Amino acid sequence: MSVHQATLTLRTSGQGTQEITDAVGREVTRSGLKTGVVTVFCRHTSCSLVVMENADPTARLDLEGWLNRLVPEDDPHFEHTLEGPDDMPSHIKMALTRTSESVPFAEGRMLLGTWQGIFLWEHRRAPHVRNLVVTVIGE
Repeated sequence: MSVHQATLTLRTSGQGTQEITDAVGREVTRSGLKTGVVTVFCRHTSCSLVVMENADPTARLDLEGWLNRLVPEDDPHFEHTLEGPDDMPSHIKMALTRTSESVPFAEGRMLLGTWQGIFLWEHRRAPHVRNLVVTVIGE
């Protein structure tokens, strides 16, 4: 077994999803490995990762809207409010979703389904710089 690891640095434009499938795929290619698993880990507590439909962006918009209704800003029960009204909701959204995704690969290509993509999901309203650790393990 061999391991390849890299850090992807992404700038977000605020709340929403940003597809990272191609960037992760490039790391699989750079690894030179043919079969194994690639894991993406998000090093932040106010954004997350999700495997989601990449063909119709309204599917992601519906998911974002649903989560925003589930965890609204300015909830009077929040105590952690010093960083703004979107901060505590972003932490809850991260906890309800995922900080890592793993995808198998074969013949040097990720085995995602036809309509699947990997997305960084920014939960804060302001733009941020996000770091993702990509680890490719295989042979």
